[in-house]
Amino acid sequence: MKEVLPLAEGWSLSHSGNPLPAQVPGCVHTDLLAADLIPDPFLGVNEPAVAWVGQRAWTYARDLLASDTAGEAHERTDLVFDGLDTAATITLDGRELGRTRNMHRRYRFDVTGQHGRLEVDFASAYDEAASVRALTGERPNVYPEPFQYIRKMACSFGWDWGPTLVTAGIWRPVRLERWSTARLADVRPLVTVHDGTGRVEIRIEIERTAQGTARPLTVRATVGDGLAEARGVVEGTHAVLTMEVPDAALWWPRGYGDQPLYDLELELTEEAAGPGAEERPLDSWHRRIGFRTVELDRSADEHGTGFTLVVNGERIFARGVNWIPDDVFPSRITPDRYRTRLRQTADAGVDLVRIWGGGIYEDDAFYDACDELGLMVWQDFLFACAAYPEEQPLRGEVEAEARDNVVRLMPHPSLVLWNGNNENLWGFRDWDWEPELRGDSWGGGYYLDLLPRIVAELDPTRPYTAGSPWSGSWEHHPNDPAHGTYHSWEVWNRRDYAEYRDSVPRFVSEFGWQAPPAMATLRRALPGERLAPDSPGMLHHQKAEDGNGKLNRGVERHFVLPEGDFDRWHYLTQVVQARAIATGIEHWRSHWPVCAGTIVWQINDCWPVSSWAAIDGDGRFKPLYHELRRVYADRLLTLQPGDGDDGLPVLAVVNQSAEPWQAHIRLRRLRADGTEVAEHVLDVTVAARAVHRRTVPQDLAPAQGSAKEFLVADSEDLRSVHLPVTDREFAYPVPHYDVAVESPMGAGTGNVEVVVTAHTLVRDLLLQADRLGPDAVCDTGLRTLLPGEQLRLRVTGATDTGANAVRAALFCVEPA
Repeated sequence: MKEVLPLAEGWSLSHSGNPLPAQVPGCVHTDLLAADLIPDPFLGVNEPAVAWVGQRAWTYARDLLASDTAGEAHERTDLVFDGLDTAATITLDGRELGRTRNMHRRYRFDVTGQHGRLEVDFASAYDEAASVRALTGERPNVYPEPFQYIRKMACSFGWDWGPTLVTAGIWRPVRLERWSTARLADVRPLVTVHDGTGRVEIRIEIERTAQGTARPLTVRATVGDGLAEARGVVEGTHAVLTMEVPDAALWWPRGYGDQPLYDLELELTEEAAGPGAEERPLDSWHRRIGFRTVELDRSADEHGTGFTLVVNGERIFARGVNWIPDDVFPSRITPDRYRTRLRQTADAGVDLVRIWGGGIYEDDAFYDACDELGLMVWQDFLFACAAYPEEQPLRGEVEAEARDNVVRLMPHPSLVLWNGNNENLWGFRDWDWEPELRGDSWGGGYYLDLLPRIVAELDPTRPYTAGSPWSGSWEHHPNDPAHGTYHSWEVWNRRDYAEYRDSVPRFVSEFGWQAPPAMATLRRALPGERLAPDSPGMLHHQKAEDGNGKLNRGVERHFVLPEGDFDRWHYLTQVVQARAIATGIEHWRSHWPVCAGTIVWQINDCWPVSSWAAIDGDGRFKPLYHELRRVYADRLLTLQPGDGDDGLPVLAVVNQSAEPWQAHIRLRRLRADGTEVAEHVLDVTVAARAVHRRTVPQDLAPAQGSAKEFLVADSEDLRSVHLPVTDREFAYPVPHYDVAVESPMGAGTGNVEVVVTAHTLVRDLLLQADRLGPDAVCDTGLRTLLPGEQLRLRVTGATDTGANAVRAALFCVEPA
């Protein structure tokens, strides 16, 4: 049987001629940090001080013993790297084994009988990119870094939310595999469902040793605990096995059903040499699979060209988030960290995660967690915001990388869509690339030819789309909201978030609004700094072009921009972020099925930074996270500004659950002081997976432009508030509320309940729990209370639970 010997121990990293202990998997930066040779680039303004690390070459080394690679017990020993970052030369005892130039591929080298000093020499990624650029010529991109000339995580070169920390190292596991006769080289399970019967067609590639070329082999596969079995004889290096599972339990996205997973086992054996002899096991393979169908409905209709995911025949409004690498040093992301972040993502009501094309193909632990949580995965191929050369040496690397990762990831039922690139088709059309290219290649051949051919060949069970955004053909603008996927960035860049309501795209695959991270994150990341929007550390941890200007303009459109009050600025920018995303999602969800999904930019961060994330770089929730839980819930109540001649608001009742919703809705027109002017009670039945829209009655609608009246809709624990004017124009009373702190688990536990009793209108009340302790968490985000209402907030992990501290951690909207 094949033996596997991990090579995680005994590595060193050369540094100015002196070896340092190296962690594998890891990278140069993390090893230098562990040795206290560089400052933490996440803190203060340290990032530029470590730029030299990415500019120079590095060597990892360890010894391989003769006993490690000897061919006595096995015919063959392979050295296997699951990930090398990026341009490397591998030598053993001074003999070159091979060279690599792709972070996103696996590598295998025959080292049978060899031993001695194993060295992995990494060139600077900048040097590698320069050598490729010299061969291919210049190509445009949106950042001044050369990421399109090297198959490496693009955002390690910096982004508008990320630092420039250009890594090198053995970033995924490395091992020796010792085997004889034959091994399982590639296993591709094509999993489908037909009339309730699950079908697994396993396509198998075999590698044989020279001695095992003519030996008879057998391959045996099982699904579940004896649910299905298949066996076949391998002739040559290929085999196909097919199994059927009657009445297969279907895998569903979260919110639509369960996520049953079946163990798929494969064993390769050598046939018995004579009568009575037993088969000899050679290799095995195991994955968990799920039975489900997935289609992408891109049919034309009276609204344009659709883009609707259909799973097991069920049409789905995708409640999505974009995912970036959870750490700029991805080797630090453990399976537990993946599971925590994805559990948080699912708890926010999300059912789809898009892995963005400037990052990585994530670790198997990511997709395993998505399989279990029912999170659909939209997987970008790794191209983002640049023109990519299609000549060698990149073209061959792109094809090998795509084949490698399609085969690796296709067993996962959570994976529902392959996407060719991020914004490059749009960039070619709109970002003045065409004149600069003068006919040179730019990546179109990858997205419209090579990648769809690879997916069709290797994984025909899943749909492919050429890009995000993409209208489906050059007949329409690549970012046409009426056709296919759409990125909405004009609103954040130049407009008010209310303008999200100006259109109903078919599928919004990117839109977002910035806010700073939690206060405790800022205090940790900017130690000793007197915090201000324009303080040195705050500006350094703001990577977006004119980021603070856009934050300030977003606040000023709705509130008076606070001068010299950082706490107030911090609160208002977070309020505007949450409101902006809610405005878009509520509007677009209310227009299902014309709009079939929203993917918020973004769920997570890779370091502490002002960004579009809902969970900041230290893992703390921004108010946006709690707002996602509200607007992505199965049931949503929303008041939308009127779009008719009468200007009357529209009540939309959105039901994405599997059962009809018998909604009892209370509509009230109130004065700013809380006095009720008019009331109407509605009983509405909304079918499953449907939306009910109706115009608010005339007598309930506040007068257009009124600064003294507002509209409230309530149903059970759901609330929607509509103001005819912006907050800065509205006649808010001075907020007045009482605060009581209760300790149901006893004093000193850090777990308290904060009871807020409102005596006036209290708009967007927020308890910033991290002000009560860096690990404190509140179960609730922004809430609006009417006079006489009481709200109970549950806080865990607080170190200061005094009434004064709690009150100081509470914020709400104040009159202009």
